[in-house]
Amino acid sequence: MDLQLDQLRALDAAVAEGTFEAAARHLRLTPSAVSQRIKALEGAVGRILLQRTKPVRPTESGLAVLRLARQIDLLTGDTARELGSPTGESDEPTGVDHPVRIPIAVNADSLETWVMPALARGPAGVCFEIHREDEEHTTRLLRDGTVMAAVTATAQPVQGCRVRRLGAMRYRPMATPAFARTWFPEGTTARAFAAAPVVMFDRKDDLQDRLMRRRTRRPVNPPRHYIPATSGYAEAVRLGLGWGMLPDQQLGTGPYARDLIRIDDALHVDVVLYWQQWRLDSPALTAVAQTIAATAATSLR
Repeated sequence: MDLQLDQLRALDAAVAEGTFEAAARHLRLTPSAVSQRIKALEGAVGRILLQRTKPVRPTESGLAVLRLARQIDLLTGDTARELGSPTGESDEPTGVDHPVRIPIAVNADSLETWVMPALARGPAGVCFEIHREDEEHTTRLLRDGTVMAAVTATAQPVQGCRVRRLGAMRYRPMATPAFARTWFPEGTTARAFAAAPVVMFDRKDDLQDRLMRRRTRRPVNPPRHYIPATSGYAEAVRLGLGWGMLPDQQLGTGPYARDLIRIDDALHVDVVLYWQQWRLDSPALTAVAQTIAATAATSLR
């Protein structure tokens, strides 16, 4: 197969931007030129690569070519950063003219607590595209080529990826003192857990159910609030809507440390996190992995 770099970039831009028109703006081309490049790429591989929907979606064959396109783009950006300004006279940091884009999948709690400081210490000339996803589901984005790396709870490496253990986030069942007195006057009994409202992040969130199963040894189905925003979730618990699981990283200082108590000192859930990334010899991706690992070593258990 003779795959042209401009064709691969057109495919990447169309998927990332969602439409041929947006891809054209990104690439400074006409929509017709983008369409022609993708048709030529489909002709070269002999497969349909995109579903022409809004937004456009890659087919199964398209996902394989998209992974290749993004790998080549990453390595090309690495090379541009290493070469720097052709004349050596630019006052800008190396890589500013050729930023490397690294899409990463991160669970919301990690993103809000320790991942952002890690990214801020990342290499110059790198732009991040963060996909917020539950830690149990981030590997899906690795498999389909949406992201190059992920903070995940999955230890088994995705095909074509390497994996590294980062540490564990410890979650504790928290509530306001008034909520605990009202709903758990006799402690965390099965009856209390079945009746007390609980705050869930979304329908993928099973931390609370994991803790209740561990404590009660039988299924319970309490009233549930769904609050799909990290700060909003913690605030809902602080305002007394229900009890919820909060990581230690949020409980050290501030209003959550001041206004909330543990509903059971003996109960907690540890979520072990791993870093998975494409198996590529990319200096930029390696540098990001190193800052993630260094921050995790001081932030996680």
